[in-house]
Order: sequence, then C-alpha cells, then structure tokens
Amino acid sequence: MGDSGGAARVDYAAPRLVAREVDREVEAAALAAGLSPLQARLLGGRLCSPLHALDALISPSLRHLVHPGRLRDGARAAERIARAVAEGEHIGILTDYDVDGITSHVVILRTLVELFGVPRSRIHSLIGHRINDGYGISQPLVERTLALRPRPTLVISADCGSSDEPRIARLSAAGIDVVVTDHHALPIDGPPPSAYAVVNPSRSDCDYPDATIAGCMVSWLTMSLARSTLIEMGVLPAATPKLSAWLSYVALGTVADCVSLGDSAINRAVVTLGLSLINRMDEPCWRAMAERLGPDSLPFTAETLGFQMGPRINARSRLDDPYAALHFMLAETDDRARHQLELLDQDNQSRKVIEATMTEEAKRLAQAPLGRGARVLVIHLADGHAGVQGIVASRLVQAFGRPCFVLTPAAAPGQLSGSGRSIEGVHLRAALQRADELAPGVLERFGGHAGAAGIGLAASGFEAFRAAIEQAVDEQLGERELHPLILTDGELPLQALDLGLLDEIERLAPFGREFETPLFEGRFEVLGTRLVGADGCHLMLELGAGSRALKAIWFRAVTPGEAVPFGAGARVRCAFKPSRNRYRGRESLQLMIEHAELQY
Repeated sequence: MGDSGGAARVDYAAPRLVAREVDREVEAAALAAGLSPLQARLLGGRLCSPLHALDALISPSLRHLVHPGRLRDGARAAERIARAVAEGEHIGILTDYDVDGITSHVVILRTLVELFGVPRSRIHSLIGHRINDGYGISQPLVERTLALRPRPTLVISADCGSSDEPRIARLSAAGIDVVVTDHHALPIDGPPPSAYAVVNPSRSDCDYPDATIAGCMVSWLTMSLARSTLIEMGVLPAATPKLSAWLSYVALGTVADCVSLGDSAINRAVVTLGLSLINRMDEPCWRAMAERLGPDSLPFTAETLGFQMGPRINARSRLDDPYAALHFMLAETDDRARHQLELLDQDNQSRKVIEATMTEEAKRLAQAPLGRGARVLVIHLADGHAGVQGIVASRLVQAFGRPCFVLTPAAAPGQLSGSGRSIEGVHLRAALQRADELAPGVLERFGGHAGAAGIGLAASGFEAFRAAIEQAVDEQLGERELHPLILTDGELPLQALDLGLLDEIERLAPFGREFETPLFEGRFEVLGTRLVGADGCHLMLELGAGSRALKAIWFRAVTPGEAVPFGAGARVRCAFKPSRNRYRGRESLQLMIEHAELQY
C-alpha cells in the first residue's frame, strides 16, 4: 500500500513562473473608476468579466451584505432557535474543529449567552476530536450528545452536517431537533432529510446569491435571523444589539478557511470590517496575539489572520482536542488568553516538526506515481499523523503541481482517513463523487468543496480508490499537462520598488484566496546572503537593483544542513512580494522571496 521509492527520481521542484492573464474589460473598468494603472492591472489579473459591482470589491462595505432571509430554511432555523431560547430548552452547539468551526462556535455561543440571555448552564459545547471522532456530526459525537444530562432538545451544527444524514436521523429519533448551518457541498441526493432545517447557500434550491461564504458567516446570518425573530416574538427588546461585533470572529474564520476573496462583495466586506474590529484590540484573544507577535505586527491584516492566528488555532485540533482554541477565543482576561495561546503555540511548534517529517516521506513516495505520469497523487503514510494530512497534501500540490490526497491510519483498526488538496481546474468534491460512482462502496465517507476534501475508507480499498480517483481527475483534466506553476503579476520597474508601491497595493486589500497578494518578477544581483532561523533554513539576502541595495528574505529556502543555493555575485530571477518591514517603529521595504533561480 503506498508506492515504493525505488523508481528513478522525478524532480518537479523547479516551478515555472507564468504571468497572469489580465482581463482587459476589468482593467478598463478599474481605470475608469479612477484606479492607478498598476491597481487596474492587478484587478484584471484576479477578476473576470462580467463582474459583480466593481465598487463593492474595491470599497468593501456592509451595505453589500445580502439579507439572510434569502437563505433557504433560514427562517425555519431562526424560528426553532428562538423557540428554544424562549422556552428554556437545553441547546447543543456542534461544530467542526478547524478555525471556521471554532469561530462559528464562538458566534453562536456568545449570541445565545450575551444577546439572548441563555444561561451558560443550558448550553453544551460539542466539538469533535479530529482523530478519535472524525469530521462532522460523527457517531462518537452523537453518542456524547445522547449521554448528556439534561439532554439538549436542539442541536445547532456549524461548518458541518450537510453529509451526516444517518447521525442526524439518530438524534432526531431520540427527540433532538438538528438545525444544520454549513457551507460545504451537499450530497448528490440533497440536504439531510432528518434535519429540522438545513441552512446552506450551496443548496440548489437556495436563493442566496453567494455560495462562497464561510461556515462562520452562515452561522452569523442564521443567528442574526434568530435575533430578529425573538424581537418579533416580544422575547427580546427592539434595542437588543445586532451581531456586528462578532464579525471579528467571522473575518478570522473566513480568511483561515480559504474561501474566495475575489468576486465576493460579502467576503471582502466581512474581512474588512472584521479587521477593523480586531485592530481595536477589545478582546483578550486579539491582545494576547498582538503581544505574542510584537508591536511591529500591528495593525493586523488578512495575512496575519491566515498565517499567524489560523495555524495556531488549527494546530490544537490537529494534535489534541480543540477546546483550548475555543477557550482562547472566549478568554475573558488577558492572563487566561496568554495561557491558552501558549498551549496553542506549543502545539504549533510540534505540528511543524511532524509536518516536515511527513512531507519528506510523502515526496519520496510520490516518485513512483510521478514516474508513471499520474496526474493526481494518492499517498499512504503508514506512520503519518492524521492531523497534518491536509498541510502535507498542500506541500505536495505546491511541489508537483497536481491534486494530492494524503492518507494515514484512522482510529478504527483497518481504516484510513485522508485529506485532499487541489489545483485550479480540478473540482475535488466532484472528482470524489465520480470516484464513488466508479468504485461503489469503497469510499465510506467523503465531503468538501472544489479545493479541499476529506475521505474515509477501509485500508483494503486503497488501490481501488486510487484507480478511481485517477480516472475521475483525468476526466476533468482532458489533455491538459500539469506542472508546478507560480502565477506572477509580471515585472516592475526597479525604481518602483519603494514604500509608495506598498501604499498603492494595500488600497486593494484584503488579499486571500482568488484575490492573492501581488507577486512580481525581477532580476537582481546577489550582493550577500546569510542563513537565519533556529534550524538555519531561512535565507536573508541583499539584492542589487540598479544602483540600489534591497533587503529580502526567503523562508524555507534550504533544507537544514544544505548549502546556500547561490552566493554573492550570482544573477537571479526572483518571484517576490513587496512587504513592509517594521522595526522599532521604523518602516522599510523588504522583498519576500517565493522562488529564486540562477540566471546563466
């Protein structure tokens, strides 16, 4: 099971730098709206015509939010939640264990307690253990729910539930209504019929105009509807605060779940306003993180949420139970937040070590399928940690330019679980649906969306699954060849590399999936290099740009113990992001190198 490493090594590690295609209609519209030529070019490289309103994307505002009443089952869900609040029922909050699930949990919990006045003693927090329980409304979570005393009569799920009909049916049969709030793709036969309500913008019968919103946003919209319902019922006064303050959590969940920040006025508005709320530093969790990252990290940006906060919260559920992450987000004092953040940080460091070991082994096992031309990698790591599957799959996608599934032993004997990550042009959830048709019964569970997915199967079904998913991906790709690619925004005049360039770029923020941070190409002379970092794998560079010298850093440039790839005097072609380096209150331009290659 898994491929041997005996085949000749296939090295795909050198990606191709390819300039983005620019949509000229979008570029022209941006110029007409008063944007600079560079800003118009960046928008044209990220957005496609026809667009939703350009103003909604470049000037994010909450006025672009769509009323939650357009969500199918939204009113029914809100009515059931309101009735539970009014009649003093016990309520379970059942959410996924990643950042989207944790932030959804916080939104629902704080709304129930602080706005609706539900005693904390009547609320049960139910978050699955990634390894022991698995994803979604799993059987262990069902058993845990049924064992509660007093037992909840309503369970609100968030960021999960759309594919969990058998477990929902079990809860329903026990007299527990389940309100599902989710954003993942639904099974081919539709929403789970045993659920009391299923609020999911991905439903084919849902009139909500944006199916890209994260699970935490679906929860926020549903609880907003419940607030309105309680006011109409006379249970809450009309002056009850809206849920706007919780958009800080929604911003974090939206960025960390990698939903689209491209042609989505809602996601861009939520992240923009959420960041403004976070940067007020009103909550202990934000203050503790700012203290940990240092004063030069302020103000937080979408990149801070995606690369600093998100990984720390995710690390806890990857290696242990996720409740420390929930306690961190809900901390009422700075000391409590610091304590919980220390636990998250320790797990994040452990996660990095595990990830590096698994990635090295996965790349070795990838050689055989690469050698025979496979266009999707299915890697079984017999000693791998289930909590790091998705990260390792992402590393392989980056290295080899093709979709990847990484599988490890599951908690149950003889079972495997896996995570998949995809590339542009391959819809992973659709590929799994097709694989299920090609090999009926092999996949015991699967779910996800275009870019990421999770699976479970018996170890004996590994080869059958690999053959089926290879055929399914081949059908989507047709004759397309695959290579690791780095999409850039082309070259810039060297004289344009200054802090003014950053001001110009940052006016287009927030950046994220499908609205990536600008990445440029450039040719430089290496004036000097120095390895830095605890394990000596990051490379500090001084680059000559005409008569100027620019500071640059290339993270994970070398494997620990390896030599520097080039020295002073070398000519290199780089893909880089201009960044603002803050040190003791002073700012300077620094280039963040994503890729560098010698020019002969």
